[in-house]
Amino acid sequence: MSARRNLQSLKVASALRESCFEEGYNLTKLRGDLLAGITVGISAIPLSMALAIAIGVPPEHGLYTSLVVGLVMALLGGSRFSVSGPTAAFVVLLQPVVQEFGLSGLMLATLMSGVFMILMAVARFGRVVTYIPNTVTFGFTLGIALILATIQLPDLLGLVLTEPMPDFYFAKLWLIVRHLPTLHWPTLLVTLVSFITMFAWPRLRLPVPAHLITIVVGTGVAMLLHSQGYPVATIASSFEYQAPAGHTVAGIPNFLPEMVLPWQQSEGQPWSLTMLSAVLPQALTLALLGAIEALLCAVMLERMTGKRYHANAEVFGLGVGNSMAAFFGGFSAAPELARSTTNLRAGAYTPIASIVHAAVIAVSLLWIAPYLKHLPMACMATLVIIVAWRMCYGRQIINTIRTAPAADVLVFSVCLLLTLMVDMVVAIGSAVVIAAILFMRDIAAMTKVSDITNRLKHVPKPLPEGWRVVKISGPLFFAAADKIFAELDRLARDQKGLVVHMDGVPLLDAGGLDGFASFLKRCRKRKLQLVLSDIQFQPLKAMVRAQIKPENGNFVVYPTLAEALDAVIDQSVEMKPAIVES
Repeated sequence: MSARRNLQSLKVASALRESCFEEGYNLTKLRGDLLAGITVGISAIPLSMALAIAIGVPPEHGLYTSLVVGLVMALLGGSRFSVSGPTAAFVVLLQPVVQEFGLSGLMLATLMSGVFMILMAVARFGRVVTYIPNTVTFGFTLGIALILATIQLPDLLGLVLTEPMPDFYFAKLWLIVRHLPTLHWPTLLVTLVSFITMFAWPRLRLPVPAHLITIVVGTGVAMLLHSQGYPVATIASSFEYQAPAGHTVAGIPNFLPEMVLPWQQSEGQPWSLTMLSAVLPQALTLALLGAIEALLCAVMLERMTGKRYHANAEVFGLGVGNSMAAFFGGFSAAPELARSTTNLRAGAYTPIASIVHAAVIAVSLLWIAPYLKHLPMACMATLVIIVAWRMCYGRQIINTIRTAPAADVLVFSVCLLLTLMVDMVVAIGSAVVIAAILFMRDIAAMTKVSDITNRLKHVPKPLPEGWRVVKISGPLFFAAADKIFAELDRLARDQKGLVVHMDGVPLLDAGGLDGFASFLKRCRKRKLQLVLSDIQFQPLKAMVRAQIKPENGNFVVYPTLAEALDAVIDQSVEMKPAIVES
């Protein structure tokens, strides 16, 4: 299948079918998938919990998300190496929803975002995502990373906040600064040890992921401090759940999620039209951001492996996964590049590895959950900070600022500032509009009119007195039309006739047609003979549909410039009906 069909078709479960059934499956692939799935599953446990905590919900919801979305994406997706789960990019969007509406609002946003993703896939949205400029992606991801890192500071420093975190970014910073006197030095010590371990461990080049060692070391330091009378906040001290017997237990539950209708969630506000209207923009942005994350991840994996992905199948699988997650206590998720590359490097061959990853998450809920309650909140926050650092495209952003045109830097800056100062919905929409306007300005500047009368290459023979030959190069659309036809008016001044060579005009839109019709009227008023040549298919079709035809003595069309010039030189051009040559 061609790359274009991969982007435009909707081939559900294409990754699983192609890698397991069409290419065949054997013990070697099974061995690789098992090893990769176990590796990624173990790695995903603390990260999923940390991102759930960052959103403002109990950590088990992060595990539910990895379990459900990871499993569904493996079965229905279009990229064989992608592994889905909670992502840092969604935290900034989901946290305000949790703060205002609770868990029920989170489930509504998740369900709606899943439905929007399904609609995107059915509408073959996979290719449209590629139209979003990199500068917009860099801008909002850096903004997300900064916000995400900022909201982790209270857990990193052990601050005691006496008021809720405000929405405005700089108000968040000011609130944290005002509460710095409440800094808890044992928590700060755990944070420092965690960061040192996170950056020092990779230097040993051992196969164990750094964040797992960070969790172990940080937990050990926290337990040591606790034994000395300096307790540090842990999952057990921060979260609790209702056991089946009815009593409250500290930590996270050691059972699989039960299916609950999202609109019957007991935690949070009941669903209403007010909640729906408030959550709708966030859900749309989640769907768009999820599609972007999924396809960017799939593109990078394709570059690394040469295995093609099916864009719309990937978005469809993600939509179904997010919709189902809302019924099992999960929240919006997407394939994440670090998790997926870990899967690939660990030896994965097919989406079976992601299914094994989901099984590992399920096992952790059943048998490892009682031990996870000892994890320090500072370690969880450290992991989120590292994820935020990795997602901000530091090198690419620096390279963009240094080498990109000023327009691209402007789009990046606007997207970043609006993400910080307003929200990501406004940031992405505004940045895309500005990028589109700047792009149209640049394209309009490329559309030019040149006088080629004295160029022997184009006009080898002298023309009769009062005739001029001009060439239009570039798309003749609304942003360029006024400039182009004003220039044609100038060149046609005091002339008997004008030959317009149009082989360089690939596009003629409604604005261009309107400008051309006005120019024809001015030519008739001046009694200027107008000859057109080499009209491409799209402009010719647009002119015919707009009833702009060489009739009633308005202009003449020739298929080539040579024929047009011969007619002028032979004085055979007359302002009478002519046949349009297609």
